Amino acid sequence: MTKPLLIEIGVEELPAIPLLKIVKNIEKSWKELLTEYRLESAFEFVYTPRRLVLRHEAMPLRQADQTIELVGPPVMVAVRDGEVTKAGEGFARKCGVSFEELGRIENKGKECLYFKKEQKGLETITLLQEMLEKWLGSMAFGKMMRWGSRKDEFIRPIRWVQVRLENDVVDVELFGVKSDSKTYLHRMVNFDAVEVANINEYDTILAEGEVMLYPKDREAKILAEFEALEQEHNISIERDKSLLDEVVAITENPKALLGSFDEMFLELPPEAIIASMKEHQRYFPVFEDGKLSNRFIVVSNAVTDDYTKVIEGNERVLKPRLADGLFFYRNDLKRGLVTDGLEKITFMDGLGSLTDKIEREKKIALRLLELYMEQVKRETNKSEDELKELMSEAISLAKADLTSEMVYEFTELQGLMGYYYAKALGKDEVVYQAIKEQYFPLGEGAELPSSTFSAIVAMAIKLDTLIGLFSVGKIPTGSKDPFALRRAVNGIVRIVIEYNLPFKTKEIIEMLNELYSEYDVEKLISFIVERIKKSLDANPSVISAVLESGEQDVNEIAKKVSALNNIVSTNEFKEQFSTFKRVANISKEVNLDSELTVDKSLFVEPIEGELYDEYSATISKEYNSYEKKLSALFALKPKLDNYFDDVLVNAEDEALKNNRKNTIGSIYKSFREIADIKEITI
Repeated sequence: MTKPLLIEIGVEELPAIPLLKIVKNIEKSWKELLTEYRLESAFEFVYTPRRLVLRHEAMPLRQADQTIELVGPPVMVAVRDGEVTKAGEGFARKCGVSFEELGRIENKGKECLYFKKEQKGLETITLLQEMLEKWLGSMAFGKMMRWGSRKDEFIRPIRWVQVRLENDVVDVELFGVKSDSKTYLHRMVNFDAVEVANINEYDTILAEGEVMLYPKDREAKILAEFEALEQEHNISIERDKSLLDEVVAITENPKALLGSFDEMFLELPPEAIIASMKEHQRYFPVFEDGKLSNRFIVVSNAVTDDYTKVIEGNERVLKPRLADGLFFYRNDLKRGLVTDGLEKITFMDGLGSLTDKIEREKKIALRLLELYMEQVKRETNKSEDELKELMSEAISLAKADLTSEMVYEFTELQGLMGYYYAKALGKDEVVYQAIKEQYFPLGEGAELPSSTFSAIVAMAIKLDTLIGLFSVGKIPTGSKDPFALRRAVNGIVRIVIEYNLPFKTKEIIEMLNELYSEYDVEKLISFIVERIKKSLDANPSVISAVLESGEQDVNEIAKKVSALNNIVSTNEFKEQFSTFKRVANISKEVNLDSELTVDKSLFVEPIEGELYDEYSATISKEYNSYEKKLSALFALKPKLDNYFDDVLVNAEDEALKNNRKNTIGSIYKSFREIADIKEITI
């Protein structure tokens, strides 16, 4: 038999971010408890700022009966010299019976103690107290609270509990609060508890009390109101998903309202205004004609017939924050971009201050600039000397805004504020653009630097962090990567590919090592290679095949992987690859590091000359892509098939055998210049 079950844990307002971080685990935890207690059934978990709710349409009224079978130690271990040993007593105690009541069973050729009993399922109402205690205890919010004289903890004080099996109140007490048949409505509707006589009326009672129980309904209402406001006022509202989730989590009765602020504050960089609105007030920015407007959207939780006062109140709260921001911004502009003070900020123990880091980054950037100078000159139309000066300036000023008042207030704007200050101070465009893009890309799929000049700055910063942290033993382990070194390598790989930059990992790392204390270089190179494997979107065996070819240049690795993967992914290749596996297998017996000579005078069968002539013609051509060269080599398949049909490679004559192996080995060796095809699995 089953009955509907309603569980409502009433709390003081839950903080949105800790709740959202674990919301999936909250649901998962209850599902696991249902399995543990043999009460599996469908349920839904929903929440508002003041309640956590579980609902079952059909909760089993008792556990299913089960048969318990336990196999104990061998009898020869459980009984010695006619006396029951501690092992025998322990097994009997575990089974809850006397030793004489235990049975015997053969297990793995030995007679062992055995116990079997039928266990009746317990009633659900007797289990809910324990299950709910475990459920609440599993919620790892992080920072917890104690209240009153209690010593137990939860994220916020629990104020009411409602546990109802159909309409009956289940006797449960959590954190000193006993379950009853009451709930609470929106505070602006009623401060007192409200009776829920029938749990089928629970949704209706909440709705009439201005509480939208389901997060998805609150989100849908907010988005619908966004669309209505956009159409009415000809504006565009930014849909920040994380901010939307947060607003949904802190409202029971959401209402989207349009507010405004003084146009004078638009002097601030748009990102600074948006950061102030989002971080402090949870407002959504509004755009008009593609530009940030002096309007904003606040999602109110109030219940009123007139929202004028709500809008005015939020406008009043925002004004001093923007005024502070404008004051900071103007002060920073007067002060200019200066690096005084960075020498007092430690970057990392063993790596000195931020000033020391900047000096290392500058040296790295100038060395990279030498490697890519021609490309940068073409893009900028600037001279070599001018570019060196600008590169030094860009690196020197990249972290100058860390001492600014704006970045002190909004740390996430570091780099971006430096961009605005450098631009306002009349710095060269390549300098202020590089400052803005110094940390690009910020994540997987994120925006890349907009020029090779900016790319060099970003790479220099990432390389210094990467090599520097390895040199002081701060190496990622397992899933732990507190300094985001994996992301740094991924960023370098993406930049190198985007700008077609030669980047021979080992050569560049060894070129820069003099800037750091001695460390395990091979470990760093292995780390980078492993990240290259992870960052390229291709058949893993294709990546391994290219890496096995000995290629060191990250950009060339990416090109070769892309070319080979395009070919390997086709159905035709999958059907034909056995021929090339045979080429690879035969070549195992050939010394590929030697100069392979093929004597045409030793050819016996016509196909030997035909294959060698076609292969020679193939490798003598110039190809403008790896894919074309690979396609040409794979096009040797018909001739190879005929060769294997008509020619015995392992001939008895030693000269003939070696000549034929060298023919096949030469073909394999040409493949291996791009990828070691024996590594490919399809």
